[in-house]
Amino acid sequence: MTPEEITPILKNLFGETVKESSSDVWEVETEKFRLLVLLSEDNNWLRMLIPIAPITDVRQFLEQILEANFDNTQEIRYALHQNVLWGVFQHNFLTIVPEDFTAAIKRLVDLKEEGIDSFFQALIESRIVQIIQAAKMQGQTQEATLKNLERFYAEGLMGEIDMEPEIREKTLAAWRFQLERLWPEVN
Repeated sequence: MTPEEITPILKNLFGETVKESSSDVWEVETEKFRLLVLLSEDNNWLRMLIPIAPITDVRQFLEQILEANFDNTQEIRYALHQNVLWGVFQHNFLTIVPEDFTAAIKRLVDLKEEGIDSFFQALIESRIVQIIQAAKMQGQTQEATLKNLERFYAEGLMGEIDMEPEIREKTLAAWRFQLERLWPEVN
């Protein structure tokens, strides 16, 4: 690829939202995301960045984010810079082909669209596993554990004491589902 090929590819993907501020910096800004495409001064390295979320929103998920870098993100990486979680793609610009360039852009946009919900779900699941482990260590059954959770919600130890009954029932149904799903898997 050459630097001259970047603008047409970006315009083909994103139309007039593409801004080329210099011969080595491009920006795409839509309602849903902002993508930066940067070349090193010697044009040997390409870096593409997309902001995902502020650090304040992801601090509690850092372990899951690092695990995702190892297990799930393929050629894209999560990175922290200037108090922002970024999706980052880096590649030797001399060897990248347009198809890989376009695929990397798609993966970055997908990563932005996924956001941090999966990390929240993973954190919640790990907390449920801890509750199950503690219950099993105390010799409790699944049913007894659910009864304790019901009592905690009724007494306001979990949730709010004045929680609407239908919301409490939905919450407890979610607990029941998770306990049934995870109980056999936890030792």
